[in-house]
Amino acid sequence: MPIQQFVDDQELVNQYIKGDESALSTLITRHKRRIFSYIMLTVKDRALAEDVFQDTFIKVINTLKKGHYNEEGKFLPWVLRISHNLIIDTFRRDKRMPTISGGTNDEGEAFDIFSVLGVYDKTAEEEIIQSQVRKDIRKLVEALPAEQREVLMMRHYYDMSFKEISEQTNVSINTALGRMRYALINLRKMIEEKELVISL
Repeated sequence: MPIQQFVDDQELVNQYIKGDESALSTLITRHKRRIFSYIMLTVKDRALAEDVFQDTFIKVINTLKKGHYNEEGKFLPWVLRISHNLIIDTFRRDKRMPTISGGTNDEGEAFDIFSVLGVYDKTAEEEIIQSQVRKDIRKLVEALPAEQREVLMMRHYYDMSFKEISEQTNVSINTALGRMRYALINLRKMIEEKELVISL
């Protein structure tokens, strides 16, 4: 039903538990891009990301059908946590570690951290210069400690709130805020040390 697009997540969950299959379809449509993007950014392999995405919703369906869902008002963070755990299981099984950095958008362009650092496109000439700067910045992001890099990516690539980040990473909001603060401090230090020309 089209009206479902105006219904909040919790009500859709309730409708699905009561037997309305279309409610789950609405939930998946509503959050698919954000969940898949998170998985894709982490595993960096489209086929694997699609597998994890599918496994995530199989687990979501099974949990809901068994009546074990108790995350009222927190559907998206709950699903992201499931996908996060499945990714960890996948990496453990394949014996390879994730690096949450880089990432591409739909056009295949690398993750742009300029929103963090205050660099904005202005002219064609500046774009040429910034093309090289983007490469430098990505290297700096790679050099951040994993916990800081993860929070930075969640906050600025997915626009997740610090509350969502804390739930996703199982740390307090203050810890998530602290990691973000140190990530920015470390980025600025590295930029100064390498004498990169970036407007901060």
